[in-house]
Amino acid sequence: MRTALCPGSYDPIHNGHLEVIEPAAKLFDRVVVAVIRNPGKLKPMFSLDERKEMIQESLTHLDNVTVHAMTKLTVDVAKDVGAGWIVRGLRVASDFEWELQMAQMNEAISGVETIFIPCASTSSFIASSLIRDIATLGGAERLKSMVPEPVWKRLRDKFA
Repeated sequence: MRTALCPGSYDPIHNGHLEVIEPAAKLFDRVVVAVIRNPGKLKPMFSLDERKEMIQESLTHLDNVTVHAMTKLTVDVAKDVGAGWIVRGLRVASDFEWELQMAQMNEAISGVETIFIPCASTSSFIASSLIRDIATLGGAERLKSMVPEPVWKRLRDKFA
């Protein structure tokens, strides 16, 4: 069984993420979306459990995708779930430099390979950090077209 890992902080998940996870679900027999606590982000908007729930609710249409909350190295999570590949999304060309470096480091320390899936140009500008900024400044209503329905409802309720 070909298993891939789609790691990220997903704080919150948005349509650009879906444009990576959905093709991965077509390419692999099993996809594990790993919600990871990012130590570089001091205070996330949503807890790991909340993010896991939103992702699960947003991916009910994909039978071969599961969601796990993890707090360790991505390559260790890949090993734990039996993933031979890490899937990463690319929004813009500048993402590639960082992602390539991370992919090479992950392969060097674990042997796990990375594949890249580009987002569509219609979602390439969406970033979780921008979603958080707009929501916290009173613009949650304006985000409906950029995030899955379960996420939009939580943003709207949280910042009503």
